[in-house]
Amino acid sequence: MWRELAPIGRDPDTHGYRRHAWTPADTDCRAWFRDQAEARGLVHELDRNGNQWAWLGDPAQGDAVVTGSHLDSVPDGGAFDGPLGVVSAFAAVDELRRRGARLTRPLAVTNFGDEEGARFGLACVGSRLASGRLTKAQAYELRDADGVSLPQAMAAAGHDPDTIGPDPERLARVGAYVELHVEQGRALDLSGDPVGIASAIWPHGRWRFDFHGEANHAGTTRLVDRRDPMLGYAETVLAARREAALAGALATFGKVSVEPNGVNAIPSLVRGWLDSRAADQSTLDTVVTAIEEAAREHADRAGVELRVVRESFTPVVEFDHALRDELNRMLGGRVPVLGTGAGHDAGILSGALPTAMLFVRNPTGVSHSPAEFAAEDDCVAGVLALADVLEGLACR
Repeated sequence: MWRELAPIGRDPDTHGYRRHAWTPADTDCRAWFRDQAEARGLVHELDRNGNQWAWLGDPAQGDAVVTGSHLDSVPDGGAFDGPLGVVSAFAAVDELRRRGARLTRPLAVTNFGDEEGARFGLACVGSRLASGRLTKAQAYELRDADGVSLPQAMAAAGHDPDTIGPDPERLARVGAYVELHVEQGRALDLSGDPVGIASAIWPHGRWRFDFHGEANHAGTTRLVDRRDPMLGYAETVLAARREAALAGALATFGKVSVEPNGVNAIPSLVRGWLDSRAADQSTLDTVVTAIEEAAREHADRAGVELRVVRESFTPVVEFDHALRDELNRMLGGRVPVLGTGAGHDAGILSGALPTAMLFVRNPTGVSHSPAEFAAEDDCVAGVLALADVLEGLACR
């Protein structure tokens, strides 16, 4: 499975992945998922929001056990973030069959759409729509960098955008969702454990900072006569690093657009996107407020206008304690329990149903990069742990 999936959406120069939502690479990933489901005799379904489900057993029975992740990527992302959870889910189904496990609850493998938000700027679109965390009206307002709307992109890929929206009946069939994911850090590498269990997801969000200045000639405009928005933006990037370090939080300006984007032109607009995360809500609020205050101060000093828009936000997610403890018991009670600053579909779905996560060791600690890695032995350990969990949940 890994070899078949690996070439899809891989850039030959960077060796990173560009599997953005509702693109040809995404279509190819979806076809791969459907083929894997059908090869195992699983019933493949595409829900109203474009999320894929592969069922073993009758979903109408309810109280289903569901596992999976996503197949899309960030720009030039790694091979493991998302796909490891989907591949491992199918492999765990194979392992359960090898064991002769007799299921008493329906089991499903999922591929949630547009988890990374690389194209439209909002993470976990598929699970947000399904759980009602994103309305149809809000989804229709999403645009990519070329101005293509989400419904236009969905229609171009052959999916009817008129159907999108909350899917409470489907989620009501699910009794538990367990997502396996490569660790996005080095906690397991430092502890020497191949597999861990998630305790919580830090609160996190994305904010857009628009610095509006005045376009002018870079070669003729005196420095004192300029209203250069790049100055305010650059100072804000430094302020974000400083405030995050002081608070023990995280803050990153990882995306920027400039207009008119000419080498010999003073910009008229610099738009930067802030990603910030912290262990608790109070710390996150403190950091983001301090960054915005610094941005306004530097914008005023440069004679430019500033607009700040919160584009997305996810509060702290405490995974279902009973389910988390049950997973630990199933795995012998010796599995480390880790917090994470990364968002996941399991976090979004936690408001609608019991969810849990397993992590597989990443010795590099690198994620969202081609350097992301997990050793084969650890991946196998993850599959076996997931199979143990699914057997414990679906065969009782």
